[in-house]
Amino acid sequence: MESAVLRNVDERGIATVTLNRPEVNNAYDGALIAGLHEAMDELGAHPGLRGVVLRGAGRHFQAGADLKWITQIAAQTAQENERASRATALAVHRLNTLPVPTLALVQGACFGGGTGIVAACDIVIAAEDAVFSISETRWGLTAAIILPQLADAIGARQVRRYALSGERFGAQEARRIGLAHEVVPAAELEAAGARMVGELLKNAPEANAQTKAAALELAWGAVDEATLERLVAQHAAKRRSREATEGLASFVEKRAARWPA
Repeated sequence: MESAVLRNVDERGIATVTLNRPEVNNAYDGALIAGLHEAMDELGAHPGLRGVVLRGAGRHFQAGADLKWITQIAAQTAQENERASRATALAVHRLNTLPVPTLALVQGACFGGGTGIVAACDIVIAAEDAVFSISETRWGLTAAIILPQLADAIGARQVRRYALSGERFGAQEARRIGLAHEVVPAAELEAAGARMVGELLKNAPEANAQTKAAALELAWGAVDEATLERLVAQHAAKRRSREATEGLASFVEKRAARWPA
């Protein structure tokens, strides 16, 4: 089977990392999370790395968690749930702190964890057809482990609206609130990405690394270990709650959730 995450590095030192589960709109599961960790292990050991372009295969960038996988994990032990949440949180954290510029090219759906992935990237270019949603509470879950990166990207005020409403919003709204930097026609997404890579390659690698590190020191996303563990525990526990059970059932049964009192 083809890997859930593809990666290659070209002669310029630009890596392309592709989320590769197009049959489920690149929804993340254990294999995709493991693939992200493997990709970052390889990229971290690459001596000439200059930047990373993150893409989603197929029609959509990343549609959040694979809710079938979430349901399977929720039925397991508390320790297994914490393990899954920690692996997911660390994948986003590692992406956020890569010492090279990262560029996300977003088309179609970018939901749930997908918004955390793009918030962890330095630069985001969205196609006009991109649609975003911080959707976790719609299914009785929380976005705890990606809230630091989202707060960096769009600010606490916008997180409070969009993480509480779960509503969908388009590419121009994503640009207005800071989740995307640029919006282009879908047919021009790759070209816009190539232009941005060209700009990044003009700059001194060490200066870029130092600039990014300094920016992260001042950011919410640079959480300490105790905060990360608290967010992981909250994220994992909520997956096993009555609300999550009902929310996931409503998704499977294609009905409105009946939240327990």
